[in-house]
Amino acid sequence: MRVQLFIPCFVDQVYPQTAFNMVKVLEKACCDVQYNTNQTCCGQPAFNAGFWDEARSVAGKFIKDFEGVDYVVAPSASCVGFVRNYYPKLFENSEQHNTVRDLGNRVYEFTEFLTDVLKIDNFGAELRSIATYHDSCAALRECRIKTGPRQLLSKVKGLELVEMADNETCCGFGGTFSVKFEPISIGMAEQKLTHAMATGASTIISTDLSCLMQLDGVIRKKELPLTTMHIADVLASGWE
Repeated sequence: MRVQLFIPCFVDQVYPQTAFNMVKVLEKACCDVQYNTNQTCCGQPAFNAGFWDEARSVAGKFIKDFEGVDYVVAPSASCVGFVRNYYPKLFENSEQHNTVRDLGNRVYEFTEFLTDVLKIDNFGAELRSIATYHDSCAALRECRIKTGPRQLLSKVKGLELVEMADNETCCGFGGTFSVKFEPISIGMAEQKLTHAMATGASTIISTDLSCLMQLDGVIRKKELPLTTMHIADVLASGWE
């Protein structure tokens, strides 16, 4: 199966190892993994900041960069949710309307692709840890992803998954929200981490590194006994 990777800006710049681990897992599933080095941003930051014309320009490039590929897979429900749900709004009543609809049917968040398209949930991963799972807002509300990641994690040898209270509550990141409303953002992250600590877990796992980056900042500041892991890094653990 031919898969084209979309690696979001912050993954490329801050967490490249997660992208490599995603490749590792997809190749184990016998996918032909390709990467278009011309790719840039999906346009979400500009859109969320109210710069729709600029976002449309960046989105137009994204559409061209991923034209004609079978599947586009990304380690970010946030970016996938944006392409699916807001590209049609950006290109409404335009000549690219049908192209955008087609792209929305071909772009998948990483775990969603594994469980819904490949129908594989066991990759022989091993991680001896007690962990709790954070549902990102984008995964839960924009991509309707809930059971898939938990299904994948249930097959990881040595991993005990404990649900935290209010696991569907936002971590406080929200892109520019964390900059514009810093005290509220920090309070939301602290609440999330209080629930995580109450489970006895040592690791917080999610589909979205944006959420994990937010939580990790507070973890480091408060020196909490927690680590964060993207689910691709978990699935790539314990095997060569």
